Amino acid sequence: CRDIPQFVVGYENYQRDMGQMDPSERQIVVGICAMTKKSKSKPMTQILERLCKFDYIDVVIFPEEVILEEPVEKWPLCDCLISFHSKGFPLDKAVEYAKLRNPLLINDLNMQYFIQDRREVYRILQEEGIDLPRYAVLNRDPDNPEECNLVEGEDQVEVNGEVFHKPFVEKPVCAEDHNVYIYYPTSAGGGSQRLFRKIGSRSSVYSPESSVRKTGSYIYEEFMPTDGTDVKVYTVGPDYAHAEARKSPALDGKVERDSEGKEIRYPVMLTAMEKLVARKVCLAFKQTVCGFDLLRANGHSFVCDVNGFSFVKNSMKYYDDCAKVLGNMVMRELAPQLHIPWSIPMEAEDIPIVPTTSGTMMELRCVIAIIRHGDRTPKQKMKMEVRHPLFFELFEKYGGYKTGKLKLKKPKQLQEVLDIARLLLVELGQHTDCEIEEKKSKLEQLKTVLEMYGHFSGINRKVQLTYLRNGKPKASSEEEDSKKDGPSLLLVLKWGGELTPAGRVQAEELGRAFRCMYPGGQGDYAGFPGCGLLRLHSTYRHDLKIYASDEGRVQMTAAAFAKGLLALEGELTPILVQMVKSANMNGLLDSDSDSLTDCQQKVKARLHEIMQKDQDFTEQDYQKLAPTGSPSLVNSMKVIENPVKTCDKVYALIQSLTSQIRKRLEDPKSADLQLYHSETLELMLQRWSKLERDFRMKNGRYDISKIPDIYDCIKYDLQHNASLDLEDTRELFRLSRALADIVIPQEYGINRAEKLDIAQAYCVPLMKKIQLDLQRTHEDEAVNKLHPLYSRGVMSPGRHVRTRLYFTSESHVHSLLSIFRYGGLLNEEKDQQWKQAMDYLSAVTELNYMTQIVIMLYEDNNKDPSSEERFHVELHFSPGVKGCEDEETIPLGFGFRPASSENEDKKPNQGSLEDLSQDEPDQALQVSDPINIQRRSPMIRNRKTGSMEVPDCQSSLCSGLFSASALGVSCSAPNLRDYVRTHHLHDRLYCTLCPAGFEGCSMVPSIYPLETLHNSLSLKQVDEFLNSVCESNSEVQAKTMKGAKASV
Repeated sequence: CRDIPQFVVGYENYQRDMGQMDPSERQIVVGICAMTKKSKSKPMTQILERLCKFDYIDVVIFPEEVILEEPVEKWPLCDCLISFHSKGFPLDKAVEYAKLRNPLLINDLNMQYFIQDRREVYRILQEEGIDLPRYAVLNRDPDNPEECNLVEGEDQVEVNGEVFHKPFVEKPVCAEDHNVYIYYPTSAGGGSQRLFRKIGSRSSVYSPESSVRKTGSYIYEEFMPTDGTDVKVYTVGPDYAHAEARKSPALDGKVERDSEGKEIRYPVMLTAMEKLVARKVCLAFKQTVCGFDLLRANGHSFVCDVNGFSFVKNSMKYYDDCAKVLGNMVMRELAPQLHIPWSIPMEAEDIPIVPTTSGTMMELRCVIAIIRHGDRTPKQKMKMEVRHPLFFELFEKYGGYKTGKLKLKKPKQLQEVLDIARLLLVELGQHTDCEIEEKKSKLEQLKTVLEMYGHFSGINRKVQLTYLRNGKPKASSEEEDSKKDGPSLLLVLKWGGELTPAGRVQAEELGRAFRCMYPGGQGDYAGFPGCGLLRLHSTYRHDLKIYASDEGRVQMTAAAFAKGLLALEGELTPILVQMVKSANMNGLLDSDSDSLTDCQQKVKARLHEIMQKDQDFTEQDYQKLAPTGSPSLVNSMKVIENPVKTCDKVYALIQSLTSQIRKRLEDPKSADLQLYHSETLELMLQRWSKLERDFRMKNGRYDISKIPDIYDCIKYDLQHNASLDLEDTRELFRLSRALADIVIPQEYGINRAEKLDIAQAYCVPLMKKIQLDLQRTHEDEAVNKLHPLYSRGVMSPGRHVRTRLYFTSESHVHSLLSIFRYGGLLNEEKDQQWKQAMDYLSAVTELNYMTQIVIMLYEDNNKDPSSEERFHVELHFSPGVKGCEDEETIPLGFGFRPASSENEDKKPNQGSLEDLSQDEPDQALQVSDPINIQRRSPMIRNRKTGSMEVPDCQSSLCSGLFSASALGVSCSAPNLRDYVRTHHLHDRLYCTLCPAGFEGCSMVPSIYPLETLHNSLSLKQVDEFLNSVCESNSEVQAKTMKGAKASV
């Protein structure tokens, strides 16, 4: 083997002598015919150096000036040609040279014409039976661009009769044009992401433009939800494929680069099916060296682009493999022809790296979190009975008669409702009789709300229509119309409830803090907390799925959380579309709040009856209303004393508040005052006036169902509009909170049996999904994994962590907690840790925004796979955002104490996560015995960091996110005020959240730390518990169905 590779550039004498050489001296000449930028690139140089180490191979690089200026007859001679098209390359001349000299072609030249046209690429892929996204081609005549088969709608395009709903992708037919656009639905915020060839650290930008391009020919295709990663595959012949994952350029447009400025990519394992696809692509396009893009979505792999000749960058293993495969291929084809003595070397198979653990280590395998959405604007609702034929036509148009119910949320649908309201108001303009006048006021409110913001964007308004066969029964609060015969529709308009800027900050910061629950990392990720999660995620060892209900505030919370969790940048819309899965199927995270169960109806009726008594609560009332003896309920009842008298006070305080707002409106100085989140004093008055009208009914009784709305509004105004300095708002907050602390939790059941019954009605689909998540963690081997052979600097390529995040509303969080509390997971009498957890939960008054229930599954690889001790489950909880006056009433928990970090008596094992000062590669967590609360009081426990990662992160971002609680134990949720103060972000972060002069709205409340409810459950225990809960619900449903059939 020669020491110096022989690179020849147009070496004429050598070329002349080729034909006269003795066969024993004859060399095989491999010609490289490409633009200089490509032929002299680092990957090409690395591979050619290795190729020259073959005894009988020499390489000739064709000079660019020869390629561009000389006729092909004067080009260097070669036996094998590696030639490929790039910008400026004369492909026609290369084809002519191949005809003239007939060398062995590594990459077919004629097929490279097809690769330059995306239409041809897709045609060939389709003919080969390779999965690709559903697509349609729009060909435009450049002289008559208007004449084409394109119909554009608000949230869809129709191309040649094929409909593509947003999100969809628009690709220029020319493969050299990298300006690919992704269009987003209005429900996610609209606009588009514009991809382009990388410029510096950007590969795409977000644009508010929602209309498709009107000139040029394009391919329109279905958008594939890939969870934010692309896979690039590189073949060297049909039997070799190397795959790398990178962050999708469509996600936030920021290119992740390492310390040398190179884009961060990680090699991944291809499945058997994907290897077959690689083989098919290589053979179909006749390109030995070929790169193509894979999208992994919904359990399938789709090819979305074929790039032709392409090398992997910065992988020594790939360079070795590529040179070996190419060299063997050239020798196999040409050595016999040239009488060169050569046989294919037989080599032992590469032995895969198997990661091992040392000492007693426990590995985090699964994190499941159920999280309530962030801070929102007050939810508002208006009901009216409608009988006009136009409403019935609309109801029929969108299939309302199938179920008797209809939800209208799309911009086009809401526009139709608005058009009807405008038309009816014009018709009613001449009439003066009082019944129509009342309807007129409702129609005007309908019109006003639908006209807010000037456009329909995001999911911030919706109209529900319900068919009433015999009209609406006479109602007590809003609908006081005289009864009419015949069918009608109940129209319910809902608006508000949008995620606020403060809510976005809370979600993003919590996402950032959440990273610190994962094992640590090193290298490019070592400079900030949560590096372990980012490293796991980017190396494909993190299987992340984020689900959200279909409410806009919930989806945006999930997107903001993902942004913080994965250190993304820019707008939430691209993150929402790519990372967040809508989970409105089978009631997983959504619930139809208008269709209550029988049990809920009875509970509400009983609750209303107790709360309508004009006398002090008796001992009997305490037993009726708080049979579980919950301290938070008992304390609220003591504050209230007499429910009707308290409601009188609340009503008087609301009247005082509306009067104060009216006076402010009369003052010219404050008439145009902008409140938080662009609200005006006029809108604030409307909000409170409606509550004033609805709370006290015409019969003098109070509508208890309005208490949550009153509390919601005063909580919002105290936090965000405090600098209006309105009188008695604190007292209104105190009283409405005491009432809400009874009404809200008790609507989900008063006694244990009711709480469990109602919780199961909401939560069984979610419980089944959680059970599946925990089981699949140790059963599913078909996940996308890091390739161990190509993983530089990754010491545990086998580690795989599954994360499932479920974002939902208050009802699901209440219900899920009820199932854990009352479903029989553990016996309080026998388990001291569980008893203390139940006492803590009983003292929690409110499950506020960003409430979290977190389940963590660990695996001890040293235990027998069939042993109950192999898998270990922990349950953690946080009541979410701190309220306005929480400091005195905060219940004291026992801190965040995962058993896997309860290790103060032992020195950390070498390389464990307790000591990463040596910048060790990521390792598993060290295990100790479960905490014995009776033996060790949290009061005397040493202060430890809540991060399972780097203890010295006090100096970094972690210090703001993981502060010790009053008990001296650690916590895992961010204190945003401290964080912002520490990082000097007050002016930049808080002031952007509100208009100038409003200090009150600048406060983003901090979030309570995670408290450990239990840290020594076995997976078997949890699995049996989930089974019993789901089975008992099935039995109840079966009995109900049987009873219903019997009564028919």
